[in-house]
Amino acid sequence: MSVEQAALAEVVREEWGRLTSLLLAHFRRLDLVEDALADAVETATTRWPRDGVPDNPAAWLHTAARRRVLDRIRAEAMAQRKMPLLVMDAEHRSTATAFADPGDLVEDDLLRLVLMCTHPALDPAAASALALRLVLGVSTADIARLFLVPEPTMAARLTRAKKKIVTAGIPFAVPSADVLPERLEVVAQTAYLAFTAGYAPGSGPDVVRTALAAEAIRLVRVVLVLRPDEPVLVGLLALMLLQHSRRDARVDADGGLVLLPDQDRSSWHQDEIDEGVALLQSASLTGPIPVRAAAYVVQARIAAEHATATSSDDTDWGRVVDHYDDLLALAPTPSARLARAVAVAEASGPQAGLDAMADLDDQLPRSHRLPAVRAALLERAGELDAARSAYSVAIDRCGNDAERADLLRRRDALDG
Repeated sequence: MSVEQAALAEVVREEWGRLTSLLLAHFRRLDLVEDALADAVETATTRWPRDGVPDNPAAWLHTAARRRVLDRIRAEAMAQRKMPLLVMDAEHRSTATAFADPGDLVEDDLLRLVLMCTHPALDPAAASALALRLVLGVSTADIARLFLVPEPTMAARLTRAKKKIVTAGIPFAVPSADVLPERLEVVAQTAYLAFTAGYAPGSGPDVVRTALAAEAIRLVRVVLVLRPDEPVLVGLLALMLLQHSRRDARVDADGGLVLLPDQDRSSWHQDEIDEGVALLQSASLTGPIPVRAAAYVVQARIAAEHATATSSDDTDWGRVVDHYDDLLALAPTPSARLARAVAVAEASGPQAGLDAMADLDDQLPRSHRLPAVRAALLERAGELDAARSAYSVAIDRCGNDAERADLLRRRDALDG
């Protein structure tokens, strides 16, 4: 891959959602924005190798896409013989705010754009998926992994959600924050899924997409300003901070994956751990916890067990298993069952962990983490041939370059 191709791939991966958000905030035309951004990227594939990578690649794409939207609006106005006021108004709004650097998008604007996508007329899952794709720039493939469905299925869901916006006459406009109460749970789910996509990307070269995870945390903080005692948000923020605190230790000097037992705990962000623990002990979470918040709180308690232990051996794995039992009573997802199996293996040995995940294959048919965990436990149990086969399955399924490299290393080590 050339320098120009790598730069374009990076800006599309990191800035697609922000570019979509900025253009939608001005033009309110989803169809034009998506087509214009795609055209801008296609133009960049031919222009950048010839002219060089621009100083601000995201701004270049924003300008190119904005011009294409304006061209389409002009063409529509002329075709319908309308007065040019529409074009003039669009030009005024699009030039009134120049493209900002990645950290300059007003946080409240991010919330309003998420609210825009999470209209109550849409199915909550479809609304979250739409916000992840359009506002936060998560790829369709990674969204499909988050929802445990095939990529074509998720692509079809996104298409249906966009069509419903048009056919139902839902205004694709940025709403005010007074609609927050009716959309709170979908906004929280969207932030949670966005954080997951940043913390453990399903595809691409990165161990962690720090900017995406941080964006999800900022979104929750913005909503907390409006609803400071909301248990859903307090529990979710605690979970995010406790997980995010380990981000630097999860990547080695070469960009490779470092698993929890091997991490340098001195590089964990203690201020975030302290804040997360304090949130778990706050008044919002000390009384009866609403059902809609309970799953986030239990996951935060699991994260706190890891974040406050001095080593993996020091972790109270029996208590972690108990927390997972509580989580499964609230949300019996296959991903939670797999995570519980890991904890069971640490508490009671690899065979107990293998037994705990014995019937998950049908529920996680595309997951690389299921065969990866199975391979690691089989290796610990001394069943090296079976471990090698499981590693191969995990490698075939894995879409993340760093995780795949780690799996290849572990499989090769068996031969050594």
